[in-house]
Amino acid sequence: MHGELAERGLAVLAIDINEDPGKVAGWVRQKRVTAPVLLDVDGAVTASYRVTGTPTAFLVGRDGKLVAKANGTTAWLSAEGRALLDALLK
Repeated sequence: MHGELAERGLAVLAIDINEDPGKVAGWVRQKRVTAPVLLDVDGAVTASYRVTGTPTAFLVGRDGKLVAKANGTTAWLSAEGRALLDALLK
C-alpha cells in the first residue's frame, strides 16, 4: 500500500511496541518493509492511542481528524479496502 498509494497522498507509518530495535530492524529487512517504522520504546504512543492489540490501524483524513480505527488484520488491498482508501484519497 505504501509504495502504491504514496504519490496519491497516502502515508503509512508502522509503530512497533516496546521491542528491541535490532529485532525490529531484522524483521523490517526480512519482510522488505518500505514504510517508515517507528519505535514506541516506552509504550507512550500505545497508551495515548489506546491500542489494545496488534495490528491496529488508524485512518486519518487530510484534515488530521480520525476517520476510522481497525483492530486486527484487515484486507486493505481487497476490493472493499481499496474502495475505502480511494474514497479517502479523493
